Amino acid sequence: MAGATSNSHSIASLAVYLSDTRPSKTRVPIILHKGSFPSVKITARSSRFTACLPAGYINSTQETDLQLPSSSGSNSEFQVFTRFWNWQGYRIRYQYAGSSGPSLVLIHGFGANSDHWRNNLPFLAKSHKVYSIDLVGYGYSDKPNPRDFVPNSFYTFETWSSQLNDFCNDVVKEGAFFICNSIGGVVGLQAAVNEPRISRGLVLLNISLRMLHIKKQPWYARLFVKSFQNLLRTTNLGKLFFKAVATPNSVRSVLCQCYYDKSKVTEELVQKILQPGLEPGASDVFLEFICYSDGPLPEELLPLVKCPVLVGWGDKDPWEPIELGKAYGAFEAVEDFVILPNVGHCPQDEAPDLVNPLVEAFVARHARESANLLSRTT
Repeated sequence: MAGATSNSHSIASLAVYLSDTRPSKTRVPIILHKGSFPSVKITARSSRFTACLPAGYINSTQETDLQLPSSSGSNSEFQVFTRFWNWQGYRIRYQYAGSSGPSLVLIHGFGANSDHWRNNLPFLAKSHKVYSIDLVGYGYSDKPNPRDFVPNSFYTFETWSSQLNDFCNDVVKEGAFFICNSIGGVVGLQAAVNEPRISRGLVLLNISLRMLHIKKQPWYARLFVKSFQNLLRTTNLGKLFFKAVATPNSVRSVLCQCYYDKSKVTEELVQKILQPGLEPGASDVFLEFICYSDGPLPEELLPLVKCPVLVGWGDKDPWEPIELGKAYGAFEAVEDFVILPNVGHCPQDEAPDLVNPLVEAFVARHARESANLLSRTT
């Protein structure tokens, strides 16, 4: 793809710089270029995906007064602030820092919230306007009862992508780079497909493979999975399951599964994940999403994306195996597939020393390209 080679050189140069300036035992990102991908397929029936545009929503937005600063780490040069935004009548929390440079929107994964970017937001704010948003249903955003909607019609990637694009229009007020983790990557992709003018580029960190999607289940398992999902949604079994999960010990255990460096699973992290999950309505959202087996797949959205994409992958992710994830590096929009050694499912929090420079380099390159293009057309 045009431009991919020079971008690869810039990211590769960053990797060399990191290896030259850090202790020898420090992790260094490994760059895979187009020609180096193995023949890996992500099991799914072939299909044509048509992006779903939001329908029937009327959006009324109004920002609230400035809230208290959030905790963002003692080494921060930039204070991180919390505000709330009214989206379709729902109160949405977001955090922001920085006052100049390209705009970045950070998008969390399943069960997480904007606090999961606490190690990135103040650093990236040195040269960017950075926003981290709680998707509706998560964090300290409102959690509408899914039973008020048709099953699997509200807590979907279409809803969250509409929220993200509206956020850029109403709060950011310009196009932005989407920096995403896990299911947040599918949200970012769907948003970029629905509104190409808004997304300037995507960084996808351990994007969800969606291995429980109905297209990836063997035919003989689909009926069983659907029956089990209905059981969770309609009986007390789901509530009991969530009650067992929503405890400090359970959250710590889950985080220790997906973080390769267990020392990064601190009490602060446990509480930042747990406390929003104890908010009213959180259990219903949790159960609704684990029963969501359709909607888009990353491999269906990537061919439709018009903006540049960088995929980063912690190679010790037990949930999203890197050998399957490498297949995403072959898509035309993907400029580089970056392996993050000895890192688990949440690289932005576990290895910000690797992720932050990668984001900076990717954004700097494409911000320059946009500026050069604008100067040639004026």
